[in-house]
Amino acid sequence: IHAPHLTGFGLRLFVWMMEAPLIGSLIMKRQNEMLQNTVIPEYPMFRPEFPQEPGPGVIIMDQGSKPTVRVESALECLPPYDPFLYWTIRDYAHAYRSTPSIVAEHIISVVEDPPMPLLITFNAEELRKQAVASTRRFEEGNPLSILDGIFMAIKDDIDCYPHPTRGATTWFHEVRQVKEDAVCVSRLRSCGVIFIGKANMHELGLGTTGNNPNYGTTRNPHSVERYTGGSSSGPVAIVASGLCPAALGTDGGGSIRIPSSLCGVVGLKTTYGRTDMKGSICDCGTVEIIGPIAGTVEDVMLVYAAMLGSSAGDIISLKPLPNLSSLRSLKIGKYTEWFNDVYSAEISNKCEDVLNVLIVIPELQEMRTAHIVSIGSEKLTHDTRANLALFRSFSAADYIAAQRLSQKL
Repeated sequence: IHAPHLTGFGLRLFVWMMEAPLIGSLIMKRQNEMLQNTVIPEYPMFRPEFPQEPGPGVIIMDQGSKPTVRVESALECLPPYDPFLYWTIRDYAHAYRSTPSIVAEHIISVVEDPPMPLLITFNAEELRKQAVASTRRFEEGNPLSILDGIFMAIKDDIDCYPHPTRGATTWFHEVRQVKEDAVCVSRLRSCGVIFIGKANMHELGLGTTGNNPNYGTTRNPHSVERYTGGSSSGPVAIVASGLCPAALGTDGGGSIRIPSSLCGVVGLKTTYGRTDMKGSICDCGTVEIIGPIAGTVEDVMLVYAAMLGSSAGDIISLKPLPNLSSLRSLKIGKYTEWFNDVYSAEISNKCEDVLNVLIVIPELQEMRTAHIVSIGSEKLTHDTRANLALFRSFSAADYIAAQRLSQKL
């Protein structure tokens, strides 16, 4: 699927043409030919399929146990503590003892005079109240977990009471009230996590730049002339800038992974069904998830341990696979064509030096198109409208073809 590079009047005209019943359908009919002309023998897959037996060298993490217990189990899987370059969750936990309240005041001073629009919703008194409660637990010698006193930001499409959820629009909070935490947020709160507010994002998550004319565009902390990527732009920028060690985002088509890669942090897009989506405005389809963002794999693992698991009555969500007893055996696949599609060869050359596993996935371009069909068929400012117009053009046959490719992958 190709799209022109447009701004201003050209963008407005293009959106108008895509939304026009006759012209739009003619434009998109040509673009949708890839899936229609691809023959995939596999049966379509509408729900993820997981191995039934745990692999060797793993431990099973019971999703029915308390989040604090799961975090402690995850902590035991980590190598011995040895501070190096990044400030991790364990760095905060070991070095804290300057009290969460003192750290909260530093965060408040930054947020109230921000270098860029990191947060959409912020309440200093609510933040102080959480920090005081955490400080008291430490003074009494009863921290809830290693996550107690750790500050996190929440993407603005995930409920975090008492903050409203806008989805980075100017109107969504007027038609939908937040009465309680999202399930993932509630689990983290039970571990003592302190939430600083609702982070900026691409409007309704329908874009990969993070550009938001409603609340301002969050820039890449490492190069403010550049985008963070999106749609989880705010959570990633907050972690990359060092304001918080971790954050929560959502991801259906790259919304955690894209900004994380562009800003040099770690973002996890779990398999659909691993985390409970209740309390997210993106609770739909078979691709959207809530996932952790942090500076290191270690911190992502600890946050994920606290938030994983589906609701008991949710028959769509599935039990999580066991966590590896060690991170050392994890492997990452590389697709050369996309790996080398960067601004400078210096970037890919440096990354090439640390890779030793090469894989080739057939029909990857078709799979990328299939994923757009999946998320658009289920999910129903100008770039958002263009995406919605694209989604409306997909047929039932396109959707079936996309799920056949999902099974093949």
